[in-house]
Amino acid sequence: MAFRKHIPNLITSMNLVCGLIGVIMVFRSRLDLAFYCMLAAAVFDFLDGFAARLLDAYSDTGKELDSLCDLVSFGVLPGLMLCILMQTFRFSDGWLCWLPLVLAVFSALRLAKFNVDARQAHGFLGLPTPAAALLCGALCCYCCHAPVEFLSTWVAGPVFVPLLSVILSALLVCEIPMFSFKMHKDDSRMLQVKRMTLVAFILAAVVFCLVAGHHWSLAVLLGFLFYVLNNLVYALFKL
Repeated sequence: MAFRKHIPNLITSMNLVCGLIGVIMVFRSRLDLAFYCMLAAAVFDFLDGFAARLLDAYSDTGKELDSLCDLVSFGVLPGLMLCILMQTFRFSDGWLCWLPLVLAVFSALRLAKFNVDARQAHGFLGLPTPAAALLCGALCCYCCHAPVEFLSTWVAGPVFVPLLSVILSALLVCEIPMFSFKMHKDDSRMLQVKRMTLVAFILAAVVFCLVAGHHWSLAVLLGFLFYVLNNLVYALFKL
């Protein structure tokens, strides 16, 4: 097999490397650096699919490798980040602090389901694991940079993070349709409007953070929160 056929798998492996470094950063209580590692993993996760299409290098091995790497970077890593976040802000190691680890379990279920579900070729049924992970990672990063803001106050309580973990876990395996940013020739005008609406909101969130002096991770958090809520509204009204 030509070397170019291995390039997508090499890029996918970098996703895993970033996830593993992120885990190390979590155990060093550097949740901000762990989030940066998660962002790097997301970039590699995007690039491996792009490279596979560009080089026509699809393979079953690559598909399975991608899911295994995603489980670490977007399943295990965000679960650990939320665990450490609760312990950091509550100064407690009670059992509720470990509840966010359910994200890793439901991420595994989500990834396994995605691999065998032919209905998700052009869109998603359930919340994509990278979206759930980046929402959690952005929350952790923002709370580290703004420990006296309102979100940090919520995190310090016994309900917010465990409830968030349960809700995201349910969304990962639900049957709610959620749109993808992968472009296809037969994309409908409504799908294009959904994408542009999300992009416009993210730009507005970035401007808001710049003007109000908030850390940029809040824009990431708001962007993915809007993605989730927007898809729920679209599903409710069958748009």
